[in-house]
Amino acid sequence: MAKVLVIVPFPMDEDNLSKRKAQLDAVRLGEGIEFDFKPVRIAPVNYVSQQDSVLADVGILEAGLQAQAEGYDAVCIDTMSDSGMSALRSVLDIPVIGPGRHSMLLALTLGEKFSILAMWDRWRHLYTKTLAELGLQHKCASLRSAGLQPNNQSLLAGKEDEFFPALYEAAMRCIEEDGADVIILGSTTMHEAHAYLAERLPVPIINPGPLTYRLADAAIKLKLAHSRVSYPSPSQIATKRLAEMGKIAAGL
Repeated sequence: MAKVLVIVPFPMDEDNLSKRKAQLDAVRLGEGIEFDFKPVRIAPVNYVSQQDSVLADVGILEAGLQAQAEGYDAVCIDTMSDSGMSALRSVLDIPVIGPGRHSMLLALTLGEKFSILAMWDRWRHLYTKTLAELGLQHKCASLRSAGLQPNNQSLLAGKEDEFFPALYEAAMRCIEEDGADVIILGSTTMHEAHAYLAERLPVPIINPGPLTYRLADAAIKLKLAHSRVSYPSPSQIATKRLAEMGKIAAGL
């Protein structure tokens, strides 16, 4: 049985964690693979600044550092920022999949230009960073926000009647005004809106979390992982120091 660790980028209780696990319902992977969802211990309140990005990288690195030793065959990161992905790739030999870059690359197999549909504009820096790293600015038709305040714990629960139509309206503007022929959901926290939008939009819309699960499954079966040329191993892995940081953050 293949095992995949999904790192959730915020500390949370079991009820809110179940809302993250619900992303598995959107993809059928069959037997022979299972997914464990693990919240981080170190995290910012939200991902709205460079300071937050540093905390996110450290928190996700700490959460996934022992994944290979614990018997996991791959790691998925449950945030479009791809926080900690490069750091984890440097210390793990198993595949580490981030939804940000993989959603953008998949979009280009489905169309010529994509738009990223976000809930609020303060996430913009997360997308521009990945677009610059991939050199795909010219393939991004737009970064559009629906002007909605996100909740990284309860997600969209109880707000469907307000949020779903607002996201649809913003997505249609991406298509009709910006020229997008593929839409990418700008956050895994938006996954509950995917089915609603997919039924109504005239172009494909990528649900980033389930995409990473499918890619992890494919990487395991194809025996593929990241290149050590691009992700060299550190001289020394800071296992103990990161564990101590995690304990302090968790109040242990």
